[in-house]
Amino acid sequence: MSLKIDSHPSSAAFDVINETLQANEASRKDAINQAKAIFAFNLKNTSGEEASWYLDLKNKGEVGQGLAPAGSKADVTLSLSDNDFAQLVSGKANAQRLFMGGKLKIKGNIMKATKMEPILKKAQVGAKL
Repeated sequence: MSLKIDSHPSSAAFDVINETLQANEASRKDAINQAKAIFAFNLKNTSGEEASWYLDLKNKGEVGQGLAPAGSKADVTLSLSDNDFAQLVSGKANAQRLFMGGKLKIKGNIMKATKMEPILKKAQVGAKL
């Protein structure tokens, strides 16, 4: 199942993150042990359309569409533009700079948000955005 949505080009990164998590059991368990959180991503494209994905690094170590897996809620929600997300995943931007510049909004446990960057770095290897 592809998580890519054509209206949000950077959504292909969620497929890469999911593949990375599913490819290696030890790596997935390590990511869950490090993060212990569910991250929600709200991305807005250039037309102003929003779409959401979650990264479950609390229970299963998986990625899906929506704000959280069924029966759960996100520990932290990150809202940013599709373009800024592409920059973040590709390593051309960092979350702290986007946050300080007002381009990244964080709701929930901000300290948990810091646990997400190593996971995105692992995905950078496979993501060609």
